[in-house]
Amino acid sequence: MKTLRLHLLRHGLTQGNLDGLYIGHTDVPLCEQGREQLLQMKKNYVYPTCKFIISSPLKRCLETAELLFPDVKPLVMEGLIECDFGAFDGRSAAELHEKQPLFDRWLTGDPEVEPPFGESNAAFAKRVCETFRKIVEGLLKTGADDVYIITHGGVLLAILSNFGIPEAAPTDWLTPSGCGYTMRIDPTLWMAGQRERLRLCAEASAFA
Repeated sequence: MKTLRLHLLRHGLTQGNLDGLYIGHTDVPLCEQGREQLLQMKKNYVYPTCKFIISSPLKRCLETAELLFPDVKPLVMEGLIECDFGAFDGRSAAELHEKQPLFDRWLTGDPEVEPPFGESNAAFAKRVCETFRKIVEGLLKTGADDVYIITHGGVLLAILSNFGIPEAAPTDWLTPSGCGYTMRIDPTLWMAGQRERLRLCAEASAFA
């Protein structure tokens, strides 16, 4: 069986990105600078060939897909949505550090800490990893290849820190807007049931 190539891409810039705000479930569009940047990157860089796109349901991801791959209609998966930041959403790190006593612990990755009315780090990682496994298993059944996952920075950190080679901390996988990684997954190892050893099956390399 041929190797599955998954291209993991972070959406383009939003105004919240430029303002240094945590934007989770809030459905903001790309800003004008973000749209222009993506179009320029499309001219300057080679994005891997796209046959199929799986996307977060939020506008900033769907608009990224439309700008980069206008001829491909994305399949939306709710599990690829960004972390629910709850009361942290729409606020800057400086403001949260001053006003939210849980913020510093949450920022360090403490799995049990969750923003008020939001999603804990552990719940977020579990949700993303389960979604990723479903995607891979579905694609292996169809024999698809060169598939894009267009999603959010936090989602990419969760996927790559759990499945990527070399092993690295989540923050080591920080990805600029409009950029990403290609993961190569060996279907033989995956289908043999080595789902707890997926780092042996995936190799990530940067693109764009």
